[in-house]
Amino acid sequence: ELRTERVIEALREIASPRALVVRDRQEVRIPGAEIVPGDVVILSEGDRVPADGRLLTSHDLQTDESLLTGESVPVRKRAPLRQAGSIAESPPGGDDLPFVYSGSLIVSGQGVAEVVATGASAYIGRIGASLAAIRPERTRLQKSTARLVWAMAAIGVIVSLTVIVLFGTLRGDWLEGALAGMTVAMSALPEEFPLVLTVFLALGAWRLSRAGVLTRRSAVIETLGTTTALCVDKTGTVTQNRMTVSQLYADGVFLKVRPNPLPLPERFHELVEYAILASKPRPFDPTEQAMHRLGAAALTGTEHLHASWRLVQEYELTPGFLAMSQAWRGDARDEYIIAAKGAPESIVDLCHLGEDETRHIAESVQMMARQGLRIIAVAQGRHRGPDLPAHQHDFVFAFVGLIGLEDPLRPTVANAVDECRRAGIRIIMITGDYVATAESIARQAGLNVAGGAMTGAEIEALEESELRRRIRAVTIFARIRPEQKLRLVGALKANGEIVAMTGDGVNDAPALRAAHVGIAMGQRGTDVAREAASLVLLDDDFGAIVGAVRLGRRIFDNLRKAMAYITAIHVPILGMALAPWLFGWPIVLSPFHVVFLEMVIDPVCSIVFEAEPEESDIMRRPPRPFGERLFAGWTLGISLVQGFVLMLIVLTVYGGALALERSEGVARTVTFVSMVTGNLALAIANRSWSEDVIAGLMRPNRSLWIAVAAAFGGLALVVGVPPVRELFRFEATSAVDLTVASLCGVLSVLWFEIAKATGLVRRISRYQPQARDESCPDCHRNGLG
Repeated sequence: ELRTERVIEALREIASPRALVVRDRQEVRIPGAEIVPGDVVILSEGDRVPADGRLLTSHDLQTDESLLTGESVPVRKRAPLRQAGSIAESPPGGDDLPFVYSGSLIVSGQGVAEVVATGASAYIGRIGASLAAIRPERTRLQKSTARLVWAMAAIGVIVSLTVIVLFGTLRGDWLEGALAGMTVAMSALPEEFPLVLTVFLALGAWRLSRAGVLTRRSAVIETLGTTTALCVDKTGTVTQNRMTVSQLYADGVFLKVRPNPLPLPERFHELVEYAILASKPRPFDPTEQAMHRLGAAALTGTEHLHASWRLVQEYELTPGFLAMSQAWRGDARDEYIIAAKGAPESIVDLCHLGEDETRHIAESVQMMARQGLRIIAVAQGRHRGPDLPAHQHDFVFAFVGLIGLEDPLRPTVANAVDECRRAGIRIIMITGDYVATAESIARQAGLNVAGGAMTGAEIEALEESELRRRIRAVTIFARIRPEQKLRLVGALKANGEIVAMTGDGVNDAPALRAAHVGIAMGQRGTDVAREAASLVLLDDDFGAIVGAVRLGRRIFDNLRKAMAYITAIHVPILGMALAPWLFGWPIVLSPFHVVFLEMVIDPVCSIVFEAEPEESDIMRRPPRPFGERLFAGWTLGISLVQGFVLMLIVLTVYGGALALERSEGVARTVTFVSMVTGNLALAIANRSWSEDVIAGLMRPNRSLWIAVAAAFGGLALVVGVPPVRELFRFEATSAVDLTVASLCGVLSVLWFEIAKATGLVRRISRYQPQARDESCPDCHRNGLG
């Protein structure tokens, strides 16, 4: 966790944004943290808005507010002609608002704004303040492990005290009784459980970091493996948050140019040429950058790029006319070249097209709009004469074509969505963007769109119970405000879903904190989002989430195996601590012997089981049912039977040695050998509850063989080296007796291998997949959707 926090710190900007303000009639640049209400801030392309403000003047001003709203398209800003209302009544999003908001980015134009709110009073600050009221929940794994440890600890303490009292009372040897009670306590107390939990999650976080996922709260790794609903933010998470030209229309022909624009047919060269001429030479606007990228890819080396031309005049768009024009002059031309772009209806008006042409273009626009594209029309004109007209309407324009832009899907998303579906995880898209755009992206990603889409306005009108009912079928939520994202997460949790939420913007932070697992983007994400999240994707790769889910499921599987092994092995240790006292036999185990066994148990159960690779069907199972405990029911029963069988065999070895009149030291030696070999046999058998031991041995696990070698090396030391042997109260024993004892320990798992071969263990210990029904709310609630 410390390493993760250091990386998070490195992701932050080295210095706070600086702002150009007017103080004492002088323009000065100061740190953004020093801005106060009443300051007048000068804003230009590329600036990060340092505080919430009211515009005093603006010139072709557009801002990217996607980190606050989730909308990938820049919005226009316009200074009010008269006194505007309160900024508190005007949240971000929407064109022609006279307010700018802290954290947004100026993508084009210039403006001057008066600061009205900073820090916690700003819109971005109010979102951050809402995080303070949200406390992360303890994971189910932490809760169930705590219950199990306390229960077993209570049992161990009670039994230990009982042994001390009875031993001292009945035999009159309180010192021996104290040692017997201590041995029982050490045998019964499950001190490995917290160790195993810590090691598993710490190594899980390390494995995730190697795959580009930082873990800020390691306990959520297991929770991610139980996720039933994955809420994804569209902009920057499912998509790349980078506008790209997707489709062209010219001369009545459509052309898809994504993912590969080459080669670009000649008929579309003029369209791209004039789209670039209608854009800034060094654009900051994402749509203009997309046009320049297409031109660089498709027109380099042709006569359609004009780096030497001079921009003479710009005609900006107005609220009533959404088109802009730029006039250019070439080196050897006696005329001006005019390029215009804007909303299709404005460009059609600018070109004075007839009714038939207008209708045909409108139909083409509708076809492109249904694909969720942002559509820009392009026109060209020429002007002779020394002076340019005052208005762009005074030019004679000819319609060139249409350009459709989109924020493209991340390459890994479709495969990740498909794998999540097979794993029974329901994908829900929550975005501030428009419905048509969200539905288009959802179809491309392979999401289920049968349930339709809901908007923030619809959510606002619903009662909580109705929202919980509707959210079981709907997978697309558009035009959503930050507080509504938080409400959606709450409704999903109320339905019994285990919710993971991805996001990168400030507007995502409350929902990231409220979800069971919050996943922030490391590169494009904001500091607020990263601080609120449990996991951070360093490469912003949505596909890495699937790897994290797989690892979470693997951790739970291996943790359950480790818990079963721990419980099983404690049964013979406890039995051999109690049985001699009950039967009147010599004491077998002292605290010294238990310490040795624990030194074998701890590394085996923590390192060996943690290193186990996932089983082949791990991503074809549905998530575990809500409320299922880590270790209970048939799983606990099988584990206790494993331990009970080994205890009977070890007791048989000890009783048999005494019956054959072996000395007490020899009997203790062969009993200890059978217990150690049985311990290792249990570890190998529990590596898989579905595959036989031969198949399990074929799966690589270097840690297992290191642990086996260390255990046998330690056993050879305490049995074969006289000074150490005497310390353990052992005696020299024949090879035949040692071999028989070892074989008895190995045979203790024979019944378990037979039960695995017949499929009995698999049937009674694992939650079985059921038929999925996309329309069934119960299936969604149980993680089968």
